[in-house]
Amino acid sequence: MNVALGDKLRFAAEVSGAGQLRQVDLWAAGRWLTCDDNVAYVPQFRRDVQDTAAWLRSGKGSPLPFAGVSAEATHRRLMHRAGDDDEPEADYRLRNRFRFLLWGPTTDNVTACLFREADRLVITLEFWRKEYLIDHPQDAGAVFVAEIPAEEFIGILEGIAAALDAR
Repeated sequence: MNVALGDKLRFAAEVSGAGQLRQVDLWAAGRWLTCDDNVAYVPQFRRDVQDTAAWLRSGKGSPLPFAGVSAEATHRRLMHRAGDDDEPEADYRLRNRFRFLLWGPTTDNVTACLFREADRLVITLEFWRKEYLIDHPQDAGAVFVAEIPAEEFIGILEGIAAALDAR
């Protein structure tokens, strides 16, 4: 079984296979996000995707936090001190308010943020693994931005969960 959902320029997913381990490919802003590991452990991945869909369906998600600052610049500003030992607690809390795609090993090769602007979502992401950047040097330091209607994104997440439920 192969299920394709969404638009790769905004957000898309493709689920294939059967059993507890499935191939899940994700795209956002025209970039293949699961290029390092596209095998998902179904119970954990499905739960994480469903939790994200429920969180968004309840209206949660915060707008861009800095007035007049682009999504790309906001991503850089939020992530610039990530992991620094001297990072202020307030910066850590603010950054983690926007962290996104924390869905296990299949998505841990990108740093992503999600911002909600009324009924639209803005997703920012950057690749951080050295192995990826060696093969894609043009992406080093690049922040990619995708916008998608919230309902469309929630529908894709619910479609992923349904595809993972299918036997």
